[in-house]
Amino acid sequence: VREERTHAALVYDGEDCVGWCQFGPVDELPRIKHRRAYLKAEPAAADWRITCFFVGKGHRRSGVASSALQGALDEIARLGGGLVESFPEDVSGRSTSASFLHNGTLALFERHGFERVAPIGAHHWLVTRIVDGGPPLG
Repeated sequence: VREERTHAALVYDGEDCVGWCQFGPVDELPRIKHRRAYLKAEPAAADWRITCFFVGKGHRRSGVASSALQGALDEIARLGGGLVESFPEDVSGRSTSASFLHNGTLALFERHGFERVAPIGAHHWLVTRIVDGGPPLG
């Protein structure tokens, strides 16, 4: 933040910030879990990376993460667009605490037009989507 190199889409309920989605150029967010599996997938060079979500207790499972993701995609479009990658978790067929879904869910990303590229780790996927530059998508 002090270096003015941080990007996040914030979601408000009135005056209260109830969630956010962190994103940025790949070189600003180099640390990823399952790096070996990621590199083994030989991904296309992404312009943007979505790395983390937070949704406040009491606001989970109410669309906050979806709003945050859409806000991030809108901001990426405003900043010129490009190839966006992320590493969501596939929770289908198993019980998972929403408080630990820091990367969002695979279903959430697929609803926003992302496509699976390769599995990385036991339950995570590398997903990508092209975002055109221009006015907001939402």
